[in-house]
Amino acid sequence: MNVSLFLLALGLAADAFAVALGQGAVARGNPWRTALLVGAAFGVAQAIAPLIGWSLSLLFAGLIESVDHWIAFGLLALVGGKMIHEGLKKDPPGEESDPGKEKLASGWTLVTLSIAVSIDAAAAGITLPTLGTPVLVSIAVIGLVTFILSAAGVLIGRGGAKALGPQAEIVGGMILIVIGAKVLVDHRAFG
Repeated sequence: MNVSLFLLALGLAADAFAVALGQGAVARGNPWRTALLVGAAFGVAQAIAPLIGWSLSLLFAGLIESVDHWIAFGLLALVGGKMIHEGLKKDPPGEESDPGKEKLASGWTLVTLSIAVSIDAAAAGITLPTLGTPVLVSIAVIGLVTFILSAAGVLIGRGGAKALGPQAEIVGGMILIVIGAKVLVDHRAFG
């Protein structure tokens, strides 16, 4: 498997994992059912979003071909920086709000969360051709990694590891920035 694709999938799944931890922490019913439901919702959204971003990039391919690596780096660095910022500004461990006051997402709320965690993946969709893997394989890997991490996040959150949320987002942001830098190096952007 393409290492860059796997790292991209991990970085993009970090938001979903962080949200899944919170969902696991408030899950009161069957944790396996919740894990599968949240994992499937987030995985499907994360697979569709980069396809949309990639499709839009095809429409404008002639205009951006000479600078696509800079655009990819900029988008990944922007999304990664946003994730790091959001991870750093969250409540520190021990100061979280009472998880009993949160409500497990379902229905339209779960759809909305799925879209929210996949916006970064849409922006990253423009980078899919730079990975050297067929686009359909790339979106399948991104969706599968997100499904697995989200389902695991629910189960970990259920087990009391909610404090991992901000750190997961920070690491995911760093991974996206590193992938963006690798795109520049691979395209010999500096000469």
